[in-house]
Parts: sequence; structure tokens; C-alpha cells
Amino acid sequence: MRLQVRLSPKASAERVQGLVEDGAGGVALKVAVTAPAEAGKANAALLALLARTLKLKRGDVSLALGATDRRKLVHLAGDPAALAAQLEERLGPWLKRD
Repeated sequence: MRLQVRLSPKASAERVQGLVEDGAGGVALKVAVTAPAEAGKANAALLALLARTLKLKRGDVSLALGATDRRKLVHLAGDPAALAAQLEERLGPWLKRD
């Protein structure tokens, strides 16, 4: 399963902030991390935060696209049905759109 993410590095706290329009008619999960966008630190912090939030092994969360961009495509390894249920359970409050 893949997840669109918009990353905000150098934030005051690490957190999932909600959904944001991606500019192409879709939506992305907006995530903030405290790490700076240098030498892959923000990407590593993003993947660790998503693994913790979704209760996945760190090795099951990887960056598919966007190593040097704020817009990321994150790959979540595992059974798609189980992952969809985990996303709904763990990210439910942020997945609601007005």
C-alpha cells in the first residue's frame, strides 16, 4: 500500500496534522517532524513516526518517491486489507474531511 504525504521538516513537534490538498486534485497526509531537511534526516524521522503511529515495524515503512521533495510517496509493506484497517484505526481522526 502507498500513502501520499506532505512533509514539514524543522517543526516544533512531530505529529500528523491532517489532510491537505496535493494540488493535483488529490489529498495527502500532512506530517510534521522536528528533524531538518538535510542528509535524509527528515525522511528518516517521517518513516519512524509513521511506523510508530501505525504500529508497524520500521522496516515495513519505506520511501518510494520524493527523497528531496516535500511531497512523498511512502510504501507500507503488508496485507492491504489489514493496513487499510490500521490506517482507519490509527489515523481516523486525521482522515476526516470537511
